[in-house]
Amino acid sequence: MGAVLDLAERMWNGQGPDQHVMRHAHALVSGFVGIDEVATGVAFVGSFANVTAIDTALGLVLVDVGSPLLAPRVRQAVRSWSSAPVHAAVYTHGHVDHVFGFGAYEQEAQEHGWRAPFVLAHEAVAQRFDRYRMTAGYNGHINMRQFQLPVPMFPTEFRYPDQTFRDHHVLEVGDERIEIRHARGETDDHAFVWLPSRGVLATGDLFIWAAPNCGNPQKAQRYPLEWARALRQMAGLQPKVLCPGHGPPILGQTRACAALSDSAELLESLHEQTLALMNQGARLDEVLRGVIAPAHLLERPYLRPVYDEPEFIVRNLWRLYGGWYDGNPAHLKPPAERAWAQELARLAGGASRLCERAVALAEQGELALACELIESAALAAPDDPGIRAERGRIYRKRAHASESLIAHGIFDAAARESGG
Repeated sequence: MGAVLDLAERMWNGQGPDQHVMRHAHALVSGFVGIDEVATGVAFVGSFANVTAIDTALGLVLVDVGSPLLAPRVRQAVRSWSSAPVHAAVYTHGHVDHVFGFGAYEQEAQEHGWRAPFVLAHEAVAQRFDRYRMTAGYNGHINMRQFQLPVPMFPTEFRYPDQTFRDHHVLEVGDERIEIRHARGETDDHAFVWLPSRGVLATGDLFIWAAPNCGNPQKAQRYPLEWARALRQMAGLQPKVLCPGHGPPILGQTRACAALSDSAELLESLHEQTLALMNQGARLDEVLRGVIAPAHLLERPYLRPVYDEPEFIVRNLWRLYGGWYDGNPAHLKPPAERAWAQELARLAGGASRLCERAVALAEQGELALACELIESAALAAPDDPGIRAERGRIYRKRAHASESLIAHGIFDAAARESGG
């Protein structure tokens, strides 16, 4: 058993990376793990993000091609397994960690005189790449916060697909039938790949060894109910091997179907509870306090909220169905944040009083309230070094107490802004 399959077995049994590592590394995002054959003629490269290689009579078909930093190691791993030419690559979606490195295979084909490989993806992938080029600065700042990078980083050049599809596509490669089906979930351009002859399912980020990344507060709209339906559809295929977008593969039909069905159940529960409260006229704050994620699902080793959080998924559902107004009329056209903070400071007797109370609350473990008050203090007195220092310390505590990578990254960025 290689490194990838060894990690797969340990993580299924709850013996994988501890919670601290999972929160910071999101299973395999910390780097490269290795390559293992998971079915006859199918290899899985554990990386950030994963790549699945399928050996066919006409060459390799790659499901995703890697991230900007690790694509060379992914290619090296693929070549340690097979020297066959690459026939095609399928993008499961257009996130940057899945779509880099294809140029090396094209160059390889030129050097050997092989037929040029092509890229197949959903038709919305090209629109995503166009949007990424328009918002590269914003996405760079997101990455800096989310992954604790020292400077904003985001690419502006992408390998666009050669062929696209809308609902589904069948790729016939020799005698191999590869079925590709569109499913809105984490993205609007998502697809999963099914090899019926080998019982192998490549999910992309529709399954990632964590609670579904379906509420990310810094990203575009996501689709919980359609995601759940896609998970049910995939479980109905009865796959023998599940190759996820992140995290190790899952071997065995029982395990694969359980992972997919449990993920669907979690999204369905959050969706049902959120809509029930919205239909009663509840404000967003009431919805956030009223929706309870099923504890037995969050305890699954593959559904822990180490990347995204159920609370964020609820917020995303509100945005999907209700827009940005949260039901509080004071928030419809609010005052400038600094004006509100200065008025609050005047009422409290100065920004330093807000800071003192924030520190006391943080010491009591009331970190959400502490952050509200210290943020107001910092806005009211932006040049006060003592307030800035306390802001850094409080957000550092909030980051340390956060379970998900997304929340940790945002709070950690706030702490670093203040020198915390």
